[in-house]
Amino acid sequence: MKQSRNVQEHGHANVNFLNHDKRIWSWIYTVDHKRIGVMYAVTLAITFLVGGILALLVRTELIAPGETVFTPAQYNQVFTMHGIVMTFLFLVPAIPAIVGNIILPLQLGAKDVAFPRLNLASYWIFVLGVVFVIMGLIVGHVDTGWTFYTPYSTSDAAGDSVLFITLAIFIAGFGNIFTGINFIVTIHKMRAPGLTWNRLPLFVWAMYAVSIVQVLATPVLGITVLLLFFERLLQIGIFDPALGGDPILFQHFFWFYSHPAVYIMILPGFGIISELVAVFSRQRLFGYRAVALSSVAIALLGFLVWGHHMFVSGQSVLAAVIFSLITYLIGIPSGIKVFNWIATMYRGSIWLQTPMLYAISFLFLFTIGGLTGIMVGVLAVDVHLHDTYYVVGHFHYVMMGGNVIALLGAVHYWWPKVVGKLYNEPVGKIAAAIIFIGLNCTFFAHLILGAKGMPRRYADYVPEFHDLHLISTLGSYVLGIGLFLCAGNLIWSIFKGKKSPANPWGAATLEWTHTSSPPIQHNFVRTPIVTRGPYDFHLAHDIFGEGDGASEALAHDSSTPPDAPPPPANVNEPRGATPMARPSKPGSKS
Repeated sequence: MKQSRNVQEHGHANVNFLNHDKRIWSWIYTVDHKRIGVMYAVTLAITFLVGGILALLVRTELIAPGETVFTPAQYNQVFTMHGIVMTFLFLVPAIPAIVGNIILPLQLGAKDVAFPRLNLASYWIFVLGVVFVIMGLIVGHVDTGWTFYTPYSTSDAAGDSVLFITLAIFIAGFGNIFTGINFIVTIHKMRAPGLTWNRLPLFVWAMYAVSIVQVLATPVLGITVLLLFFERLLQIGIFDPALGGDPILFQHFFWFYSHPAVYIMILPGFGIISELVAVFSRQRLFGYRAVALSSVAIALLGFLVWGHHMFVSGQSVLAAVIFSLITYLIGIPSGIKVFNWIATMYRGSIWLQTPMLYAISFLFLFTIGGLTGIMVGVLAVDVHLHDTYYVVGHFHYVMMGGNVIALLGAVHYWWPKVVGKLYNEPVGKIAAAIIFIGLNCTFFAHLILGAKGMPRRYADYVPEFHDLHLISTLGSYVLGIGLFLCAGNLIWSIFKGKKSPANPWGAATLEWTHTSSPPIQHNFVRTPIVTRGPYDFHLAHDIFGEGDGASEALAHDSSTPPDAPPPPANVNEPRGATPMARPSKPGSKS
């Protein structure tokens, strides 16, 4: 009877969004948000691999003074392409395109995004941008740095490949804009009954803030690179001083987009960490509204701080002071998040599974990245640290320690839901530890190098910096080993992993409580009715009963895992109250 009820509610046990139609054309033309997310995942994994290999080549060149692997000109080309591929073709789109596409509609109780065909168009537009980057590499080389500062990018030495790369960024930007529009409309119009703004998962709040930034900021980058494209093509004086242009104007345009782009990269990570900390602390997130609104505050304040990248560009003292103060101000909502995550863990019963290890790593690494960012926001300090390895270390602590670590946590958390298989947990924990060690060895050495005066983007250095460069390079190899071990573990699980139950983590959001693993093509047999918050773990008896019967069958398949810690006492009870007992095995009743 239980099995028949499960089949009735969720369809045939072996039919899901991955295998309901196995023809290649069903993937190419799919409008299923989950399949589009999977295609993004494969594409972005390739760009991440390419960017990572380029990074290892850069670090190999710097393992010792003098010419090691490349000539100085070749070194400039390699680090430029590393920056372009990693920033525009991985970090900016990664979490919204992969995790946002797959998980956001599930958390909202929707059967798809608001505009499915626009979602598919976003993916193929992004792929077209990648194709133009490849064409740029075939035509020639780019050695301007990933920022395309003029007059480097407008000079004849830059070659015609700059035209292809800037056009690629312009095209890929449209994919980001379309994704942002889609998510905003989906969040406003397609929430399940009862899913009020105060019941939204914090990942949804983060994606809402990110989508606003994508829609408002990305057109500025598009206009900037388009102007650069026409300046090179038609010799119009816009940014090139030789043609009567203003190179500082390019910096204003570029950073007006690129600093909000930092929050396009990191805000989704904040949402992921909120989910992981709550679930693996078995505790309602402390200060839910403060964490939710801080995402919106960061998104809005991010538009006001672009000038702190230009403290040494000759801008007025008054402007520099204002940008410095706003830089301090934007640290407040970020600090609210960190303190609330720690408070949640303090009140909770922590379960140290692989996703939680990445969340804890994020707390350490992003805090280092944030504090070093405050340092370069100090005018007197930035004059000395600008264009040194300190800035490189700060940036990578935020991007690798924030964006990538959060993405890895999300992948391990939602992998059983999307793939329907369980990875090897001990191997996952070992890989997380190796990545944490390798990342710190690589980039903490950068902070020390910058404090000692090592300029960035140099292919050579004085012997006094050799030891720190050696540590950084060896750390990058360790980081690479950890990432390959992580990838191998996930790929292994697809073929050899155990079948995942519907809710292996005992989570309380809709994607876990109301769908199978993997979900069916249209996510839900019937629209869920939401009667509680996303982190009400103290309502453990009600997690699988929403009053609509859609999740009752799942309760027989999966409940809180047997090795998970029990939820703490009700948040309204004294801290010493007896916690609620957990089920003795998956599917058992209390």
